[in-house]
Amino acid sequence: MTVIYGIKSCDTCRKAVKTLGIALTDIRENPLSRADFERFHGAFGDALLNTRSTTWRGLDAAERDRPALDLLMDHPTLMKRPVIEKDGALYLGWGKDVQAALL
Repeated sequence: MTVIYGIKSCDTCRKAVKTLGIALTDIRENPLSRADFERFHGAFGDALLNTRSTTWRGLDAAERDRPALDLLMDHPTLMKRPVIEKDGALYLGWGKDVQAALL
């Protein structure tokens, strides 16, 4: 089973959904649990936190210094997208390496 976690307004998520032909699990409509974020952070580390996002740029310095998991729980759109889970394996983004592994 394959699951794509992201947000429906994300162009990269839309590309992954279209290519893989499966539905998107929108993390705004269906918030992830802390356990999910911990699992993703365990797999990807700080790469899971999108420091180039509009949400990140809107945070002050004190907020940015908080632990990544706390930030993700409060601001799920800080998650780099998409996170794709297929047969227990996790993939981050929709780069050529992820596409090669999934197609």
